[in-house]
Amino acid sequence: MTPKKILRRPGSETPPDWGSDLPPLLRRLYASRGVSSDEELSYTLKHLASPMQLRGIDRAVELLADAIEHQKRVVILGDFDADGATSTAVAMLGLSMLGLGHIDFRVPSRFADGYGLTPGIIHRLVEEGDTPDLLVTVDNGISAHEGVLAAREAGMKVVITDHHLAGDRLPQADAIVNPNQPECPFLSKNAAGVGVMFYVLTALRKHLRELGRLPRPEPNLGTLLDLVALGTVADVVPLDHNNRIFVEQGLRRIRQGLARPGILALLNVAGRDHTAISSTDLGFVVGPRLNAAGRLDDMSIGIACLLADDPDEALRLARELDTFNRERRTIERDMKAQAQELLASMSLDLEGLPWGLALFDPDWHQGVIGILAARIREQTHRPTIAFAPDEDGQQIKGSARSIPGLHIRDALTVVDARHPGLLKKFGGHAMAAGMTIAGDDLERFSKAFDEAVREALTEDDLEAAIVTDGPLSPAELCLETAHLLKRAGPWGQHFPEPLFDGDFRVISQRIVGENHLKLVLQPVDGREAIDGIAFNTGPEVPDFTRCGARVVYKPDANTFRGRTSLQLLIDYLEPCSVPSSR
Repeated sequence: MTPKKILRRPGSETPPDWGSDLPPLLRRLYASRGVSSDEELSYTLKHLASPMQLRGIDRAVELLADAIEHQKRVVILGDFDADGATSTAVAMLGLSMLGLGHIDFRVPSRFADGYGLTPGIIHRLVEEGDTPDLLVTVDNGISAHEGVLAAREAGMKVVITDHHLAGDRLPQADAIVNPNQPECPFLSKNAAGVGVMFYVLTALRKHLRELGRLPRPEPNLGTLLDLVALGTVADVVPLDHNNRIFVEQGLRRIRQGLARPGILALLNVAGRDHTAISSTDLGFVVGPRLNAAGRLDDMSIGIACLLADDPDEALRLARELDTFNRERRTIERDMKAQAQELLASMSLDLEGLPWGLALFDPDWHQGVIGILAARIREQTHRPTIAFAPDEDGQQIKGSARSIPGLHIRDALTVVDARHPGLLKKFGGHAMAAGMTIAGDDLERFSKAFDEAVREALTEDDLEAAIVTDGPLSPAELCLETAHLLKRAGPWGQHFPEPLFDGDFRVISQRIVGENHLKLVLQPVDGREAIDGIAFNTGPEVPDFTRCGARVVYKPDANTFRGRTSLQLLIDYLEPCSVPSSR
């Protein structure tokens, strides 16, 4: 494991005065995550921010209501990731529930079309004779100036629903709903694309109700919250109070077996019990299987799985997505090995590496470079961009992942300002971005990117750190705590799952499954030993039985042969001076 500083989260020691009905452990965990009242832990739908705060929503609702009244043809344009897929499914299902009869969807090909609404997609719709009256983007469109122009020239009206950061100017769409567009007063700037589309539907339902045009019985949009939860977690947006409501409400539906057949099928093929899932399962089990379609083939398969009403058809599609995910893992493993060889050729010492890494291999797969960039970032703790060839071989596409302290899109903006034309196009968030450059410009871009990173970061920023909630007391280090923490979520981005640290004697250790380290740990106060497992450590690890280990872990309930016991899921461990168990 790469050495890391172990830091403790501020405010993780003392429980606050509020929340007296909560265990002291939960009170201090919530307080250290910025929660300051019981109300912020209430996840009922009445606490959601009002959709009417969203700039542009009135006009979007008018256009959609007109499409329903006159049964116009509407096409939803999605995206090829999990947020785009769930946004598309929510739009398709929700608009149908509200009375729209002529609705279809398109999703760009990562390989043939690139991201978002492009003129090429519009021209293809026209050539196929599928020109809609109204085009609605989900999880994209805020930078689609040329695509919007092409759509309007073809006679379409365009509604953009998106959550990505806006540029200096906005597309000339008929309506734009995006909490991150200028002058939008909506309080939750962290909404995922699927959350934005859900808000549009709730505002549309309110409008139709006021006009007396709602279908009977009145549609229950709450049935879509499992999809909203999945897209919100999978897109790794910050879980502010508003997003935690979405996720918790969706998880409740899934646990009760009321989810879409596709979500239940994806859990099934992953061997997960839907009655006991958490937000972590959405992010690390369901999300990757859904994303695999867009990475390797066609996200239409993933959307079809989410839209399927027949459980058998949903299961068939889920198995296909699971196969894609296995293939994705194999490709990723090979690409990571190539990247490590490339890093080794650059420098064997981290101190000799550029501060901003830009890596390329002509054999890398476009659909997996984002995951690869994340893996290399974790290994080096440097902002990383992985590039793969474009279809024409003249350009290369990059996917970037950042570290705390660097807003990656802002860094790319600096590069673009200093080197006009170097970036053919780019966009993204604080922690992730995408871009296209000419293949011949890689060296020039690498230097410019490294320069921008060095100006934004300090040497301290390049030292990896892991932030914990401190130690668990002897009374808290138990199976009941594992159950308590699982129920206490939803945990996620900016509302992280609790992580604890402590020193342990190591009674025994062994490698299992080639890459995982299985340990038997004993707290230094001599209490009963506890099983622990650290995944993907590799076969070469220190002998912790000689020195003991400082362990960063999550308590977990592990069931084996009908018996449930406490197990520590180890995120990080390093040798320490605990007396030997020998």
